[in-house]
Amino acid sequence: EVQLVESGGGLVQPGGSLRLSCAASGFTFDDYAMSWVRQAPGKGLEWVSGISWNGASTDYAESMKGRFTISRDNAKNTLYLQMNSLKPEDTAVYYCAKSTSRWFNGMDYWGKGTLVTVSS
Repeated sequence: EVQLVESGGGLVQPGGSLRLSCAASGFTFDDYAMSWVRQAPGKGLEWVSGISWNGASTDYAESMKGRFTISRDNAKNTLYLQMNSLKPEDTAVYYCAKSTSRWFNGMDYWGKGTLVTVSS
């Protein structure tokens, strides 16, 4: 059974940083790309970032470029999202998602999410 468990969310002041983690199990982690998606209060899902199966290729939504960094540790079956210079509009539930292939072009499993609140 595929399981994705996010952690690391919380309350942070504007301009602050957080690092999210996603522990994966139930599949061969290094055979699949992974992504982060988020859902702000009252809004739809928004793709945040993706990383290829080996970490060699990454991509970000325009508003996250230069502030967020996605990474993975295949030895630990863990996905990360380092978020810097956080803004109130980054407030959302953040989900990690498993891709359907080695490239981030489709997702088939999501975790339950971790809440990030950016507020003073």
